[in-house]
Amino acid sequence: MQPVPMNTEAVKRSGWLQQHILVISPEDERLGVFERELVQAIGDRLYGHKPDKRHG
Repeated sequence: MQPVPMNTEAVKRSGWLQQHILVISPEDERLGVFERELVQAIGDRLYGHKPDKRHG
């Protein structure tokens, strides 16, 4: 039995439209530079900075 592939974009769209939950990566190529920086800043503020892989 193989798992059914999930349409992640449809799940994210539904989450936004139905529950106002936004799931986005600062690496999303659909965003401009300013938008990517804003998403990164919001994520850092709410959840902390991502650990630096060079120091770990």
